[in-house]
Amino acid sequence: MRRRGAEHVAGLAERIELPASKRQVLQRAVRLEWLTIAFLVTAVAAMYAAAGSSQAMKAAWIEDLLSFLPPIAFLVTNRVRSKEPTVEHPYGFHRSVSIGYLVAATALLLMGSFLVVESGLALAAAERTPIGLVTVFGHTFWAGWLMVAALTYTLVPPVLLGRAKLGPARELHDKVLYADADMNKADWQTAAAGIVGVLGIGIGLWWLDAVAAILIGASVAHDGWRNLRTALGDLMDSRASVHDDWRTVHPAVDGIRDAVMAHGGVAAVQVRVREEGHVFHAEVFVVPGDERIALGELEDIRDAVRAVDWKLHHVVVVPVRTLPVGNLPSP
Repeated sequence: MRRRGAEHVAGLAERIELPASKRQVLQRAVRLEWLTIAFLVTAVAAMYAAAGSSQAMKAAWIEDLLSFLPPIAFLVTNRVRSKEPTVEHPYGFHRSVSIGYLVAATALLLMGSFLVVESGLALAAAERTPIGLVTVFGHTFWAGWLMVAALTYTLVPPVLLGRAKLGPARELHDKVLYADADMNKADWQTAAAGIVGVLGIGIGLWWLDAVAAILIGASVAHDGWRNLRTALGDLMDSRASVHDDWRTVHPAVDGIRDAVMAHGGVAAVQVRVREEGHVFHAEVFVVPGDERIALGELEDIRDAVRAVDWKLHHVVVVPVRTLPVGNLPSP
């Protein structure tokens, strides 16, 4: 028996399923995220085993732990967002993508700030990090080489994974996936900075270790702040933007205006488009040319708007005598 309140709301939500071509892209993205998690498990283990007392190594290890957040958020929200709408949630569950994005961005910002403060205090206190000798299979050598080996292992895969995710992130308009690709970039930069810090200790530049850790923390905090700002804007219904720059209006907005104005019975139009995760909600206000517009014409306008971009999930067409006032884009 169905649980009360779980009835599907017919006619309110549209396009629950992605287009066939996008579903293939999504499957590739899911495989990349599972591959990322598998790699991170080995990377975290290697970094933990080799970390020692190096500030840069500890920072890199914590950064690798944080790298689990975006792929996990993507996989979880991917399951939630595909649920059909209910009476309690007539718009569906696409906003779960924005929530996952917010969680990942907040964690990045907080942990990056923590690394900067902790390493800054260590640098101010002139704490010198000792790196001794280690014996492996009967061979004794400087432990720093073991650290460099672990960091090198975590250097190359993030470059390949990050680049592989950029295409699906753009095609799916998935900001969680884009944040993960951005995190992969921070991963390899972190590994490179960690190698510099460890080698700095080896040549007597004790302060280079703490400086490298500060740079790692600053990079993580910067990525966190940039993603947090975008996530908050999405949750506060800012205008729809491209997936990698909140300041650039998504081209679908102009596409909607052009599609509506191509209809002979429309004299003027105003458009409001907001993001709901990886899809858009559009409100289209139209002024009829002859003060009358038939229901069938409104449906034709709605279909024309939906044809502009697959991400146009909810489309509401409202006939009005005069356009809404305020800071809406000009027709």
